[in-house]
Amino acid sequence: MKDPLRHLGPGTLIAAAFIGPGTVTACTVAGANYHVTLLWAMALSIVATIVLQEMAARLGLIHGKGLAETVKEQIKPPIVKAFALFVVLSAILVGNAAYEAGNISGGALGLETIFPWTNVTIAGSSRNLAPLGMGTTAFVLLFIGNYKTIERCLVVLVLLMSLSFIITALVTRPNWSEVAKGIFVLRVPEGSWLTIIALFGTTVVPYNLFLHASLVREKWKGANDLMAAGRDTYVSIIGGGLVSMAIIICASGIDSSSTVKHAADLARGLEPLYGTYAKYFLSIGMFAAGITSAITAPLAAAYVAKGLFGWDSNLQSARFRTVWIIVLTIGVIISSCGYRPIEVIQFAQIANGFLLPIIASFLLWIVNRRAVLGDHINSPRQNIFGVLIVLATIALGIRGVLKALF
Repeated sequence: MKDPLRHLGPGTLIAAAFIGPGTVTACTVAGANYHVTLLWAMALSIVATIVLQEMAARLGLIHGKGLAETVKEQIKPPIVKAFALFVVLSAILVGNAAYEAGNISGGALGLETIFPWTNVTIAGSSRNLAPLGMGTTAFVLLFIGNYKTIERCLVVLVLLMSLSFIITALVTRPNWSEVAKGIFVLRVPEGSWLTIIALFGTTVVPYNLFLHASLVREKWKGANDLMAAGRDTYVSIIGGGLVSMAIIICASGIDSSSTVKHAADLARGLEPLYGTYAKYFLSIGMFAAGITSAITAPLAAAYVAKGLFGWDSNLQSARFRTVWIIVLTIGVIISSCGYRPIEVIQFAQIANGFLLPIIASFLLWIVNRRAVLGDHINSPRQNIFGVLIVLATIALGIRGVLKALF
């Protein structure tokens, strides 16, 4: 009780990673267009995230290695290994760079509302300094190179983000019986499939599987800490799911005649009903969502590169820093080029949709190998859930492509 933050760990960083601007945008669109009828989709996404992240955490604790290095170690046929490593690198180089650009762009929206003077005119051309401010903040926290410092900063930011969105949701005074119905009754309104795919795609994130397996080794050691790691995973991800649901509830309070495509529209839509302070609560939440994810995406890329190339585990090593600096820089550059945040976020979701089934399949295969986990391999129930999740990601991916093409 004297230090409650001490018992929070990697799970909070995973929650910080998936509650980024992409999740805020997807939840905003879901609530504005379909009210609370798609809360069940978010609930199922959280269940899937818990199942996969628990497997990743168990791998890191028992085997003592991350997902990337375990894939490299366990796959023997050269062709299959080359394909697997190519997919892993794609998930990091393409997926993380896209996510990073979306994180910085989305967080910058919140920063612009809080500090309007971030838009300046230089040599007759209008420039937005918010992405650079986001990138600089993330750079400083990552450059410190101390896991505990990064963890504590992200815990505080996640709490700030959670309070911002939950307070705003409570202010909307939702119909709680309708909220309960939205969570437990599966309804698919006409035209909602792409939104359902977006909710799933922004919550179950491939790079989080790599990140979690690596981070648990920074805080805990071995099988004796499995219970603590599991508790951390459940509490943090369920808490993150409640925040996502709060965003959907916020958006459901907007006048149906309003056009809502992202969180900035959500703030404007709530302003006539609840005053200008709603705008600031949402903007603070959006900034916190962006900066937390902007830190975790480059960190995940660096951990994967370390595992694939056999580097040492020092967070302050030159090679480790080089990887996250590259990913962070790409994100800042893309965000500063004037692309709309919604376009960058949608690209990241598409990349996620293609990569997630493959990465999840690798993870499911590895956690069933006794040579890796010994007596801590998956139970039959865990395998049933794992297979269902992989099949669901494949089905949603196919459905998304068909919807986009036809």
